[in-house]
Parts: sequence; C-alpha cells; structure tokens
Amino acid sequence: MVKLLEKICDGRGELADMEKLEKLGRTIKSGSLCGLGATAPNPALTSLKYFRSEFISHVKDKRCPAVVCKSLVNYRVVAGKCTGCQRCVSVCPTGAITGPRSEPHNLDRSKCIKCRSCYEICRFDAIAGDAIIIES
Repeated sequence: MVKLLEKICDGRGELADMEKLEKLGRTIKSGSLCGLGATAPNPALTSLKYFRSEFISHVKDKRCPAVVCKSLVNYRVVAGKCTGCQRCVSVCPTGAITGPRSEPHNLDRSKCIKCRSCYEICRFDAIAGDAIIIES
C-alpha cells in the first residue's frame, strides 16, 4: 500500500493504482486476524473515500491541489511580501535562500530540498508553493 501511495504522490500514479489500493485495503481489513491489522488500512481507505478528488488530481492531472507533495511543488519567495527578516535563511538546511537583511530574498531551486521549513516559519506569507503539473 505504501508503494502505491508513494507512486500517486510522486505524480506517477494511474487510476488502476487507486483501485488496487482500495482492493488491497479491503482485503487486509477483512482477512486480518488481529485488531491492529484490521485497522491498519483505515487511513488510506478513509482518504480515498473522503478525498477522492485529491487522488484524481494526482493521478489524472499530475498535480497536488494542497501543494504539499514534494514531487509536485516548487517553492519561491514572493518579493512583494518578503521583508528580509532572514528567518527563512536561518532554517534552510541547504542554504537555498539568500539575501541581505531588510531586502527581499532569493530561493535557489537547484538547492531546495522542499522541506517546507521556510514556508512554515515565514510570518509574512512570503514563501509560496506552486503546483507543478507533470506532463505525461
């Protein structure tokens, strides 16, 4: 199940993978001999039930509407919102964000590992995540 979910989150999934995921989850749930095994597939099955449109976007459109799947998002600095406070610079583990204090910073995508640290720490919404659409 994990491999199927990873494939979908990477933008490499197919509709058949969603069907396999559901079938596998139901099989594990009904065939398990213990409570843990019977409930293990619940997160995937519940996600498929209530967030099917998200899965379909990943599979058909090759994009992540929530802009969280690393393979389907790029981050950037919104110059008009960046105050140059350097909070993002201090948390970036790869040094992808640079710039002098009190001036808008730059983000080098070739160094960015998409860890979201900059996005999470920015108080000014100056880090934006852009959905990537993978061409099939």
